[in-house]
Amino acid sequence: MNRTTHQRCAPRGFTLIELLVVIAIIAILIALLLPAVQQAREAARRSACKNNLKQLVLALHNYESTYGLFPPGYLHKFDAATADANHMGFAWGSMVLPQLEQASLYNTFDFDRPGFDPVNLPPREQHLPVFLCPSDPYSDSQFVVRDDTSSPVERYAAGSYAANWGPSTATVNLDDTPLQSRGVFYRNSSTRFRDIIDGLSSTLALGERTNGPIPTSSPSPGGHSVFETAWCCAARDVDDPADDHGHMVLFETQFRPNQIDGDDKGLSAPHVGIGQFAICDGSVRAISENIDAAVYNALGTRAGGEVVGEF
Repeated sequence: MNRTTHQRCAPRGFTLIELLVVIAIIAILIALLLPAVQQAREAARRSACKNNLKQLVLALHNYESTYGLFPPGYLHKFDAATADANHMGFAWGSMVLPQLEQASLYNTFDFDRPGFDPVNLPPREQHLPVFLCPSDPYSDSQFVVRDDTSSPVERYAAGSYAANWGPSTATVNLDDTPLQSRGVFYRNSSTRFRDIIDGLSSTLALGERTNGPIPTSSPSPGGHSVFETAWCCAARDVDDPADDHGHMVLFETQFRPNQIDGDDKGLSAPHVGIGQFAICDGSVRAISENIDAAVYNALGTRAGGEVVGEF
């Protein structure tokens, strides 16, 4: 009797089919939840990126309040002895370090020597979170290498943001005519608030750019294949001293964000469908990568006289 009762009360285990059903349900729930988790994480990263741009544009404002003008896009000095056309290179990012509570790092630069001088190696290789978008997988702890044959290798800490040089044409562009800028930042620029006649709220200051591949429709693109974005310097090419390499710290509006078949003077935001921008009035805006080209160029000029509506 006891034996029969024990047999009837014994717990029944899961069958193989029931176990498979449970596993399938769990897999479906994970598949449904994973995109939501990823979207939440991207939203947090995008918010952190927006905060970086806010800090940077406020630093530009504080710099302007202190000195009466925005920092130069990058400094340029010709050195006849060495034929280095860009014998300086320090950019807007290094100029605003004190306004970013990085005065100690700023003081380690020797601004009497070019950015590529070995004495400036420690600060130029310093990675700063404020210059790095959390969604940018190509720039964190990475370097822009200008000369891999020197000892030590000449390299610069990568960044995720560039300043607005403005629109360009086939004959007027950042590389060939660096001084003919219609934007806010350029070689040895000294732009003031009052120079931005188009209005601070209608003029771009900073935009996002990774150090990833340049979007292309060709399997074998010519020219550069990746972006070169640094925060401290626009460093001359060792093999071409006359090239300022202003595109390391500046961007043109000729190419819209993430535009296919652009070049290294464009922008490449890591967020789907949009790029985040700091506007000269101190605000931060997300702009669609499909923005009308004429509107985007109008946002790039400081005194173009265009009437810009909603964007």
